[in-house]
Amino acid sequence: MRRNRLGSRGPELSAIGFGAWEAGGGSEWGDSPPEEQVLRAIRSVFETGIDWIDTAEVYGGGRSEELVARAITGRRDEVLIATKVAPQPDGSGFRPAQVRSACEGSLRRLGTDHVDLYQLHWPDERGLPVEETWGAMAALLDDGLVRSIGVSNFDRALIERCEAIRHVDSLQQEFSMLRLEDRDLIGWCGEQGTGVLSYAPLAYGLLTGTITSETRFDEGDFRGGEEEGGSLFAGGNRERNLAVVDGLRPISERLGSTLAQLALAWNVAQPGVTAAIAGSRNPDHVRSNAAAGAIELDEATLSELEAVLSRTAPG
Repeated sequence: MRRNRLGSRGPELSAIGFGAWEAGGGSEWGDSPPEEQVLRAIRSVFETGIDWIDTAEVYGGGRSEELVARAITGRRDEVLIATKVAPQPDGSGFRPAQVRSACEGSLRRLGTDHVDLYQLHWPDERGLPVEETWGAMAALLDDGLVRSIGVSNFDRALIERCEAIRHVDSLQQEFSMLRLEDRDLIGWCGEQGTGVLSYAPLAYGLLTGTITSETRFDEGDFRGGEEEGGSLFAGGNRERNLAVVDGLRPISERLGSTLAQLALAWNVAQPGVTAAIAGSRNPDHVRSNAAAGAIELDEATLSELEAVLSRTAPG
C-alpha cells in the first residue's frame, strides 16, 4: 500500500481509505446488512494497510461514528480518523459555537480525544460567512481537538476565502472516471499544498462492473433516484457510463486487476489526488479495494484509459 502526504502540512495516509458512509446504514443505501458484518468490514482495514477511516456526523445520524468507535476499540493508535460537521438543517450547523459542539459530539461518539482530520461537509447556503466557520475550525486546531482541518464539496472561491484565514489542509471531492468535472480544481489544490481525498471513486458501484442495465435498487437506495449519485444512473447516463465500464474491461483483464482496482489505481494516479475513499459493508470488498493501493499504472496505460474516457464522454 502506497502512502502519500495530505497536502503540505497534513499526515501521511494510505492511498486507499475506508469510507464509513455505507456503514452508517442510513436510508440512502436501502436495506442494511447485519451489524456484525459491518463491524467486520471496518475491522478489515487492519489487515489491508488502510490506515484511515472517513466518517461524518450525518452518516446514519451519528451511527457511523459509533460503529467506527466499536470497530477500532483498543486499536485507536493504528488508524487516523476523519469526520465532518454539516450545516443546518441536516447537521449541527456552521456557527462557531455549533462547530465546537459538533466536534465535541463526534469525539464522544468516536470515543477519542482528538480527530485527525475535521472537515466542513458541504457549503452553508444560508448566508453565514465561511470566514466565521473556518475561524472556528482553526480554533479547534489550536485547542488540540483536531490535528488537521479541511473542506468538502467546496469550489475554488470558497477555498481561497478559507485560505486567507488559515491553510486548508484538504479538500474532499467527488471524483471518478465518470465524474471528471472537478479535475482542474483538484489539480489546483495539489499545486496549493491542499491534499485531495476523492469520494465515490467507484461511482457508487458503477465502476465495479457488477451493475448492469437491468440492475434495480432497493427502495430508498439513492442510486434509484435523480439526486446526487443517482444522476449517474438516470436516463441515458447509465448506458453511457456502462459503455465506459465495457471499455475498461480489456485493460483490467490484461493487468490482472478487477475493474474496481483499476478505477481506484487510476484515481490516485491523477494530479492533485492524495488518496481515494472506498466504502463497503463487505469485508472481502474492503480487502480487494485495498489491493489497488499497490497498483502503479504506467504512462502508456494511463493514456489508454484516457482514450476510453474521451470516446465515451457526454456529447
